[in-house]
Amino acid sequence: MKPKIGVFSFTSCEGCQLQILNLEDELPILLGQIEFVNFREAMSEKGEDYEIAFIEGSITRESEIEELKKIREKARILIAFGACAHLGGVNNLKNFHPQGSWLPSVYGRTDLFSDTIPTKRVKDVVPVEFVIPGCPIDKKEFLRFIQGLLLNIQPRLPDFPVCVECRSKGNICLVEEGKWCLGSVTRAGCDAICPTYREACAGCRGFVEEANIESLCNILMQNGLSKEEIRDKFRLFNGLEPIDL
Repeated sequence: MKPKIGVFSFTSCEGCQLQILNLEDELPILLGQIEFVNFREAMSEKGEDYEIAFIEGSITRESEIEELKKIREKARILIAFGACAHLGGVNNLKNFHPQGSWLPSVYGRTDLFSDTIPTKRVKDVVPVEFVIPGCPIDKKEFLRFIQGLLLNIQPRLPDFPVCVECRSKGNICLVEEGKWCLGSVTRAGCDAICPTYREACAGCRGFVEEANIESLCNILMQNGLSKEEIRDKFRLFNGLEPIDL
């Protein structure tokens, strides 16, 4: 029997789910091996007999906590995919402001009901077996995860920094040019897509194991960034990680 999969969305842009649907060439073959029973962006039916649950989005509302717990109870394997589910994503930025202080700027009024809570990662609420990082995820990496699960092979993430991929592509280092980039402390697997197009790595895949953040911060300060500016760079995706500057 084909494994049954549910794909669920919490606070996010849902771009990671679109990456699954962007597997145009591979999707027909994939659907011969698995069965989606709950996937709002792709189907109207909502089955509850899933074995594997993919969770996109961070938890930013009180009502989302109970919903996530119910999914966890039903799923044999739960995978947080995308930076929001994995790290808190850009949604974590509201944690650095008084709760509700952003209502006027977002909605133009303050008399709205909101059950908002400080942003949480999925793993802050329920146990998670695996994560697929990125903003958005890499669709090929998603495919490898599915293939690994089907073959009963534990999926593994690269344990080296983006800099390795960047150097292998022959890119000129942004930091060596006096700019900022978090590639030296960020987990690889994105094929260094941002630095390749001369954009700084913002850390959307999370930190590599034993990341030397202190050394990078010292270099960035030598490049002219203040501690506050460096802190803001790290907070964009990794604000829920303890970072001592």
